[in-house]
Amino acid sequence: MDSRPLTPVLRVLRLCLHALLAGLLALAAVQAVADGAPHAHAVVAGAALMAAVYAAGVLSPAVRRSPRAAALWLAALGAAWLALLALSPYGLWAAFPLYFLQLHLLPVRRGLPAVAATACAAIGSFLLHGQKISPGAFIGPLLGGAVAVATVLGYQALYRESEARRELIDELVSTRAELAEAERTAGTLAERERLAREIHDTLAQGLSSIQLLLRAAERTLPEDDPATAHVRRARLAAQDNLAEARRFVRALTPPDLEHGSLAGALERLCGGAPGPTVQFGISGTPVELPTPYEVALLRTAQSALANTVCHAAAGRAEITLSFMATSVSLDVVDDGRGFDPTSAPSGDGGFGLPAMRSRARSLGGTLSVESAPGQGTAVALTLPLPARVTA
Repeated sequence: MDSRPLTPVLRVLRLCLHALLAGLLALAAVQAVADGAPHAHAVVAGAALMAAVYAAGVLSPAVRRSPRAAALWLAALGAAWLALLALSPYGLWAAFPLYFLQLHLLPVRRGLPAVAATACAAIGSFLLHGQKISPGAFIGPLLGGAVAVATVLGYQALYRESEARRELIDELVSTRAELAEAERTAGTLAERERLAREIHDTLAQGLSSIQLLLRAAERTLPEDDPATAHVRRARLAAQDNLAEARRFVRALTPPDLEHGSLAGALERLCGGAPGPTVQFGISGTPVELPTPYEVALLRTAQSALANTVCHAAAGRAEITLSFMATSVSLDVVDDGRGFDPTSAPSGDGGFGLPAMRSRARSLGGTLSVESAPGQGTAVALTLPLPARVTA
């Protein structure tokens, strides 16, 4: 009688409840007629009335959707049962399915008192009809109520556990899909960064050197020398190709750096981080950094902050970008639970530390990690500035 989707087991249990109530009502009517009870016809009518009220509730969509309608239906069903109980002691047999209905449709704080009241009414029927008083007359209804309470509450606990597991499985499937997408994105970005670094360090530098050499050769040749024009055209071609290579490198820059500075990308990273409060600060006078440096600093900040969010259980974190005379450094500090850096995994599962160290070494820098259980974590990346930046 609720809005939850029915499983095959629930359908069978519901049919069994219908059959149980119908069988008990029929048995009460037949027993009253067989015993020649003075109100046998009234008992039959009472049993039929209770069956009709029950069928009306089972077929009514309002009872399945509205707790108020379900409570009103239970009240009408209980009134019909009390009338049957007043006519015949055999009506108490219908108390057992009533227990299940009350516990199923009412909140626990109301269902338990309803079960207790139903059990008391069943016991009272013995006294009303002058039946022989025995321990079973009291223990039977109470034991039936206890069995119904244990069964329904146990089923509800199992249902909640099943729902929790289903939600966990759904969450794991969703997380797996997100991780797969993140891995694909990370692989794409890593390849873009590698190409950008290779082009910047090889092709672009080579074209720059060729351009400088051709410029020097052009200055040493007389203006009217025919070779001068060829050298000039070669220098202009090298200049155009150098500009194209630099545009290609910029096109391979990570999206976070395409439309803004490194500081802006780090600030957006802090503002969009879930979980702990993350602050961003700059120390020193900012200078323009080569693209590989900006990529390394940004990726290190992203990886360290991801570790903070996923593993540190931190309440606060801070990212600081410091510009010094001959180097630039990035510090990511959190107040989380920390860990022992000496026992951290060294493979791919090592919280991203091997990747950060490899990125630092590729640019001649260093990565240091300071942490201890219960004392937070501090990750510091220091990169030496190129001579053309420090000059």
